[in-house]
Amino acid sequence: MDSPIGAPWQRVDTSIKVTGQASFIADASLSGMLFGKVLRSPFAHARIKSAGLDKAKALKGVHAVITGKDFPYLHGEAIINIPFLAIDTVRYVGEPVVAVAAIDPETAERALELVEVEYEELPAVFDPEEALKPEAPLLHGELDKYPAISAVTRIPGTNVCQHFTLASGDIEKGFQQSDYLFENRFTTPRVQHAAIEPHACIAKVDSRGYITVWGQNDSPHRARKEIAQALGIPQAKARVVTGYVGGNFGGKGGLKTEAIAIALASKLKGRPVKVVFSREEVFLTISRMACVIYLKTGVSRDGLLLARQVRTVWDNGAYAEKGPTISLHGASLASGPYNIPNVEIESFTVFTNKPPTGAMRGYGLPQVTFAYESQMDIMAEKLKLDPLEFRMKNAVDEGSKVVTGQRLYSVGVKDCLQQAGHALFKNALDTAPVDDPATPGSRWVRGKGIACTYKSTKTPTVSGAYVKIDEDGSASIVTSTIEVGQGAHTVLIQIVADILQIDKAMITVSFADTDITPYDTSTTASRSTFHMGNAVRLAALDARQKLLMLAAPLLQTQANTLKLEKGCILAADGRALPIEQALRTSFGAGAGAAVLGQAVFKPEDILGLEEMKDTRLEAFSTLSAFHGYAVQGADVMVNLDTGAVRVLRMVAAHDVGKAINPSNCRQQIEGALAMGLGFALTEEFRWDSGRLLNPNFLSYSVPTAPDLPPVEVFLVEKSHPQGPFGAKGMGEIAATPTAPAIANAVYNACGVRIFDLPLTPDKIRAALSSKKIT
Repeated sequence: MDSPIGAPWQRVDTSIKVTGQASFIADASLSGMLFGKVLRSPFAHARIKSAGLDKAKALKGVHAVITGKDFPYLHGEAIINIPFLAIDTVRYVGEPVVAVAAIDPETAERALELVEVEYEELPAVFDPEEALKPEAPLLHGELDKYPAISAVTRIPGTNVCQHFTLASGDIEKGFQQSDYLFENRFTTPRVQHAAIEPHACIAKVDSRGYITVWGQNDSPHRARKEIAQALGIPQAKARVVTGYVGGNFGGKGGLKTEAIAIALASKLKGRPVKVVFSREEVFLTISRMACVIYLKTGVSRDGLLLARQVRTVWDNGAYAEKGPTISLHGASLASGPYNIPNVEIESFTVFTNKPPTGAMRGYGLPQVTFAYESQMDIMAEKLKLDPLEFRMKNAVDEGSKVVTGQRLYSVGVKDCLQQAGHALFKNALDTAPVDDPATPGSRWVRGKGIACTYKSTKTPTVSGAYVKIDEDGSASIVTSTIEVGQGAHTVLIQIVADILQIDKAMITVSFADTDITPYDTSTTASRSTFHMGNAVRLAALDARQKLLMLAAPLLQTQANTLKLEKGCILAADGRALPIEQALRTSFGAGAGAAVLGQAVFKPEDILGLEEMKDTRLEAFSTLSAFHGYAVQGADVMVNLDTGAVRVLRMVAAHDVGKAINPSNCRQQIEGALAMGLGFALTEEFRWDSGRLLNPNFLSYSVPTAPDLPPVEVFLVEKSHPQGPFGAKGMGEIAATPTAPAIANAVYNACGVRIFDLPLTPDKIRAALSSKKIT
């Protein structure tokens, strides 16, 4: 049997999804189910004076109408400060205030129209740098009273929910030694995950107070913990079940529709409540954090980076959600994948009167990478250095020490630079204006740009798995890793197929159910292949050993002389015993024979900590079990008359450690490039005093299939000694270098540097006009 590791298997969920057989939460229906809807605040900041509910309650078909005072609990991950429904104060336009459960969605909507809420408007703040000022309106007057994880450092009496610093070397000395200093300010906007499936769930609370949630949560065990903490109940009284998920990208963690459904179901003991958000509600629920990034970098005249000072200000929105850990992660990587002896980083995560933000593909990295990779090209031009060679000169190597204090191993960034650089720049191009046949009379110029980055993962975290070999020789993988479209189930099957040497058609993967499937921290942070892949590998090895121990007396030999091949147990002398026969002989026919392998993986012995033996590792440490590396390049045309940008092609080289499924890796990269394209060129939230003006796909522009350029993908395999078969994670980093690569290409084409994403035609045209380019 050829090894499945490295084979480009088709995704195991392909057929059921393309034929429409896969069932999602919006398709589900339970006996006695009611439908939940939410009334949202029209104000960015206001005190709730009263809520008239009697008319809504009297409407036929309405079973519950509740406010935050009926369910006065708080939830959250980094800081527990998010109400299920606003209790006394609303802090953003669109915050849930009243929830209704009725026999159908239409009746619930009519009931909301009958609710009468009286507000007293309060001063609001919408800009994160304004929210930092002492005179800014305070969103959470008792910020220090909220429970929080140890990774959070708040500044009481301010809007700062996370203040983070990190330093190495001597920043002032580094600046003094530099021949050139570069100071720039960059901004990135809020953007939407734009998953196909909106937020949805069903919740039921029985007469014992036992809570069951059926949904799409990317981290069911974490969600169970958040529910239990919020309500003050044992985790054993909460159950979270996750099936097919129609896209995630970080948006479906925490409690979204779950909060509304649980609040309603708690008042309707035994009646399940289904809540499905509209697309407009999804926009008001979660998005990527906007960020302001200040960079000051010192460099020698021969092109060595000597010092970098970073200051980031993150627009968190009204509630903490995951913002404090996103900024911790993003800021800790903000000096880039470069050898810089003197680094100083300071980060502020700030409450504003806007909807909450949270995890989105890259976890803070796309924001800072846009800044430092744009500045790399600014410096290269000043120094008259080739941008690719400038990066190669400064890029980290095996054993390089970064600002976190960790040394890096399994470093593939230079390999990525070489492969992507060769593919991008191998053909010369003419940057002179040309006429485009599709737009007669308009003038286009062409340019190329490159960008690189590196990413850590959530470490040290835990993944548990079972691998069960059933009596017919088939195998079941019991895991809480969520298939959100990334192909995780296929990769896990490949790992088990390799170890047990059975056909992939004989292997299944469970859906997550916290009552049944073992603990997994989350399906986030590009951690699943590394963490759950290791857990499944170890569980399969455990199951194999138990199977061989059973077979040894049947074959009258030692277990360590046996091996598995094509569904059989083979002895050294060539005798073969089918797995099915071994199990039934050992346990007896009809006895339901099975062998259960189990394992828990937690990367305790993390590479690169040789000089940090006293370091306490926590789940949101700035240290990492592995680092991924990625380089992308863009070839673009810019219209000198309109400012329009046309991306002709992209190249991408990613260090994946080991590509367990190369097709899967390429698909991840291609999909992420589409997200990066939107981040670069078209996507941004537009506001009017805290009111979102474009909360739908009519006015919020995401790239579609015709917008995507050809993509050339290179997989670099710098094997990681602790990864399963050498693999690392790679899904999140893939969305990160796209925007700066395109920004650098635009500058290369027309000499216009845009410091504020997205690179819209209006910004480019205005900049071209100010340069008087003819």
